[in-house]
Amino acid sequence: MQAAEVDFNHLGFSYIETDYRYVARYHDGHWEPGRLIKDAQIRVNEAANIFHYGQGVFEGLKAYRCQDDSVNLFRPGQNAARMQQSCQRLLMPTFPVDEFVAACKAVVKANLDWLPPYQSHGSMYVRPYMIGLNGSLQIHPATDYLFSVFAFPVGAYFKAGFKPVDFVTSDYDRAAPQGTGAYKVGGNYAGSLLPEMLAIKAGYNDCVYLDPATHTKIEEVGSANFFGITPDHTFVTPKSPSILPSVTKRSLLALAGDRFGLKTVEGDVPIDQLATFSEAGACGTAAVIAPIGSITHRGKRHVFYSETEAGPITKKLYDELVGIQYGDRPAPAGWITKVPTV
Repeated sequence: MQAAEVDFNHLGFSYIETDYRYVARYHDGHWEPGRLIKDAQIRVNEAANIFHYGQGVFEGLKAYRCQDDSVNLFRPGQNAARMQQSCQRLLMPTFPVDEFVAACKAVVKANLDWLPPYQSHGSMYVRPYMIGLNGSLQIHPATDYLFSVFAFPVGAYFKAGFKPVDFVTSDYDRAAPQGTGAYKVGGNYAGSLLPEMLAIKAGYNDCVYLDPATHTKIEEVGSANFFGITPDHTFVTPKSPSILPSVTKRSLLALAGDRFGLKTVEGDVPIDQLATFSEAGACGTAAVIAPIGSITHRGKRHVFYSETEAGPITKKLYDELVGIQYGDRPAPAGWITKVPTV
């Protein structure tokens, strides 16, 4: 497929091979200079650690075309720092923050023809990742690694767009109490495939994961973070050592308090106290914000603001965040990185 063949007004959220990606290799204890290449295929040894012991991490962020045709990259430094934390957890070499940001900018610039126009409400999903290459089939860290960044155009993560979605609690755990839940590693997502499939087969959009120690508190909703809005305008989101620290959630916490005067709380969210919230949502890079219409727990369905439309505060937060990303509203200092277009 060529960029000119893409219908940017009807994009889903699935991989499309674009023209360029960035690659850099770690060998003999240091990172070799990275470069842009056109080949989307990776050739690695059959004994590579990524295949057998899951030594791999990744990130996700987005680029946006603004009304003036400039290009925004949203908070790439936060993703770079989070990837470093993931690498440290899996005993992988860290990739420098400034080089991470430069690589993302280079990939977006090289694939500008694939970046959806402002009017389409689409964006470009940017996927940096790192994998362990060599292996002896003994369980120890690899010595050679690949860091790469690719990107492709996307639309809404959920087919309904900015409409309420329905979730059901899962009996499965997303992560162990002292495991890798706070890090963006592939194994966390492999383990989520079955509970997600079961939820969808049961008629829901995805599942809600409860805390692995007691199964009494909300941790994550699908691959996104949860937030709830109380009637007295408090923005509440779970806090746990096994929750992935979401860049989107941190951004919403700041906007809720600084721009809308909401009280913000990070803490326990008991599953049996859903009636505390008048609105609820799932937030993350892919979904941005998905209003939650209902959560079903042990056969009992709790409906939040509405099953057909987003609550007013959720809508205000969504409009503010998306407005910042597309350059229509002022961004807090350091949130936007401009991508050169010439």
